[in-house]
Amino acid sequence: MKIISWNINGIRAIYKKNFLDWFNETNADMICVQETKAAEEQIPENLKEIKNYDFYCSTAQKKGYSGTAIWSKKKPISVEFGINNDKFDIEGRIVKLEFKDFIIFNIYFPNGGASLERLQYKLDFYDYFISYLSKFSKKDIIVCGDFNTAHFEIDLARPKENENNTGFMPIERKKLDNLIDAGFIDTFRHFNKEPQNYTWWDYKTGARKRNVGWRLDYFFINTSALKSLKSAAIFADIQGSDHCPVGIEIY
Repeated sequence: MKIISWNINGIRAIYKKNFLDWFNETNADMICVQETKAAEEQIPENLKEIKNYDFYCSTAQKKGYSGTAIWSKKKPISVEFGINNDKFDIEGRIVKLEFKDFIIFNIYFPNGGASLERLQYKLDFYDYFISYLSKFSKKDIIVCGDFNTAHFEIDLARPKENENNTGFMPIERKKLDNLIDAGFIDTFRHFNKEPQNYTWWDYKTGARKRNVGWRLDYFFINTSALKSLKSAAIFADIQGSDHCPVGIEIY
């Protein structure tokens, strides 16, 4: 089973950038996207009705903001949009699909850069979500999406210059420590310990050409799912967003 995750930075925008061509070429079993920035009625019908896929999306109350979606070839047992907390669920940040063998969470974690209040909102989101995951400890769990945090110095090009900036502050990085302490594994680092592997580059500074980036997009799995993990990858050559897709293959 091939699963892809991508912060597309606007579903209507990426639709105009040959997204469907990429989608069909990828031929993944499941594609999870974040930051759709559209109400359900604003999403192009061609994207809602892709042959052999069911489509599930979660939208924010605020127009043109946040949003997550999943296309899946396999029909889930259940679908949920949120984590039973109105404070977080109104922003359309979560799609959860439950299957017989596993549960997948597609998450767009908050960005803490706008204000101290939003930083606290991000930290609270992490705390609540990690606690929420404990309810499903008897299942194989996959968590993918844009985590809006680079975990270690190897995960961004300029760590020293950014240690006091949101996305790499110690208090944010600690939340990823907490996720690992809760029994989760960073799938990419399970296979690849090399530097200069990033998933986001700043548009304004043309950072992608120089590979001055951050690794903000992840697949985490719990330890019981590790037996099914075949590979993990970053697809840095795929254009269309300020992020690139990431993916895993599972048996």
